[in-house]
Amino acid sequence: MKYKDLSSLGRQELIEKERALKEELYKLNYQRYSGRVEKPHNFSLIKKDVARIKTAIRQTEMRGQKEKAEKR
Repeated sequence: MKYKDLSSLGRQELIEKERALKEELYKLNYQRYSGRVEKPHNFSLIKKDVARIKTAIRQTEMRGQKEKAEKR
């Protein structure tokens, strides 16, 4: 997932994507502890995607705060 793609999404969509990725990560962790992970490299990919989404969410929040400050 590219950051460029995330920047065009709204805050609610980003939160939904984050929730879905965290759920997928939870399932992968369950598979890891049961001993049957097919693609172990997905752990790092999903964690990085979650971090990108959190960054995009935070930047939209900061952008909103900056706009409010400029209006005053």
